[in-house]
Amino acid sequence: MEFRAAHIEDADAITALIHCFAHEFLATPGGKGAEGFFESVSAAAVRGYIPDPRYQYHLAFEDNVLAGFIALRDRSHLCHLFVARDFQRRGLARQLWQTVKTATAALGTIDAFTVNSSPFAQPVYERFGFVKTGPQVEMHGICFVPMRLSLS
Repeated sequence: MEFRAAHIEDADAITALIHCFAHEFLATPGGKGAEGFFESVSAAAVRGYIPDPRYQYHLAFEDNVLAGFIALRDRSHLCHLFVARDFQRRGLARQLWQTVKTATAALGTIDAFTVNSSPFAQPVYERFGFVKTGPQVEMHGICFVPMRLSLS
């Protein structure tokens, strides 16, 4: 497995991986109301996030195939963590999470990490130490569970 920071050329693969899991967080099967969300994760939008210093994207590849990626905003909000189905149950999500934690620690201290987890991914984040901070939310056509990992 090769781990590296994202390049602008990775935007299409990142967007495609997100779309593979859309059914797990859409509020309705057809995605009605999620148009704004999909615009925010379009290849054009991702091409804008990658060079933005507010964002960190870390990718994992196997034989030039995107196996998974993690994205952090403002050093403390985990925006995305996706692992392709063929690469799940191998500890890749945890490796990506460790990569972000290590990179963030090198930039200085923070008090906590937050994430808006899909209901399906909540158990993964709980294993990382995140705790639910409120009920499941349905907003902008997607469902998520707000979670936080306190570091103090």
